[in-house]
Amino acid sequence: MASLGLGGLNVSARRKSVPSRNAAVERRNLITVCRFSVKTLIDRSCFETIDDTSPEFNNFAAILEQILSHRLKGQITWFGYESPRSFWDYIRVACRKVSHNCICSIENMENVGSSRAKGRAWIRVALMEKHLSEYISTALRDFKTTRRFYEDGAIVLGEEANMLAGMLLGLNAIDFSFCLKGEGLDGSFPAVIDYTPYLKYTQSSDSISSDEEELRTLGSTGSEGSTPENIGPPFIMDENSWYNKCKRVEQKYRLALEQKGYLEELVRLRENQLSESVSQNKLLLQRIEDMDLAHKMEKEQLEYIIVELQDQLKSFQSLDQLSAEGSLSQSSLDPGHSQDGKQDGMNLLNEGKEDTPSLLGLCGSLTSVTSYKSLTSLKSSEYLASPTTEMTSPGLTPS
Repeated sequence: MASLGLGGLNVSARRKSVPSRNAAVERRNLITVCRFSVKTLIDRSCFETIDDTSPEFNNFAAILEQILSHRLKGQITWFGYESPRSFWDYIRVACRKVSHNCICSIENMENVGSSRAKGRAWIRVALMEKHLSEYISTALRDFKTTRRFYEDGAIVLGEEANMLAGMLLGLNAIDFSFCLKGEGLDGSFPAVIDYTPYLKYTQSSDSISSDEEELRTLGSTGSEGSTPENIGPPFIMDENSWYNKCKRVEQKYRLALEQKGYLEELVRLRENQLSESVSQNKLLLQRIEDMDLAHKMEKEQLEYIIVELQDQLKSFQSLDQLSAEGSLSQSSLDPGHSQDGKQDGMNLLNEGKEDTPSLLGLCGSLTSVTSYKSLTSLKSSEYLASPTTEMTSPGLTPS
């Protein structure tokens, strides 16, 4: 029973591993074929212009379409059914952040109706603009949107996505020329990959030597008549083969020169951008320093104003206290004239309050407190004049 249980576990484990292996093999095959197609496109561009009639481009477009459509989620309809979706729906959302993108122009194309046709038009426009790698990199960085459109195990969600963006960078050195009204934009049929250009088997030197040994062994064990007299090398290097090799080396050299020029131009652009960023950073730092200095000066001015206002408030309080004391002393000495004293004290207080702002505006502090005291004393002495002196004055004596 234990052996049967272990056997059942092994079978279930194998069943689970088979789908994962198939998915990994599918991803690896698509990425490898994409790398081969990019190389063939670069090689072909050294001799002719790449357009819609080029079989290398048609194969590359089919491969890229298969990669972007790998494990793409369907669209849920109102009735709960899942309808097929094109990779253009993902590109349209994920590539909005690319500066000067062509999304809106493709959406407004009149002769392109279906979503698949718009995706194929986007591939051609992005190649002509030399921004295909930038589009793919920007879309892959938006992991939230990518996760929303693709299922687990998709190429764009795995480690192969970074390889894809790096592979497509070499296509920026090619000048493409496409017509956006041809049959290649017809979205009524799916893209089919042609694997035959990449299925070339080259026999290694070890395998050739083993074949020679096997022929010698067979010749020694057989009859003398059947033994070959002269066993030469299996391959003879003629002039055509040497010419083809030289041609390939020349192609690689031209490709390296083009890539070198592209990278130098890219480095120059990045250096210009870096210098502009440095200058902008300096300007911002200078502006921040000026603003800090202005804020410090404004703070000092506000603190000075607060101190002056506090001094003025203290002087006002002392003035009110003096006026109150004068009115109390006058009322205690002359009860008959208390009401008049109070009225005069209020008038005097009002006059003092009206005079002090002008004095404060001129000198910044109150300096007339002593004069105010003398004025108060004079007023009180007038109120304290006795009636007997008035009756005995020379002007009022009876004759």
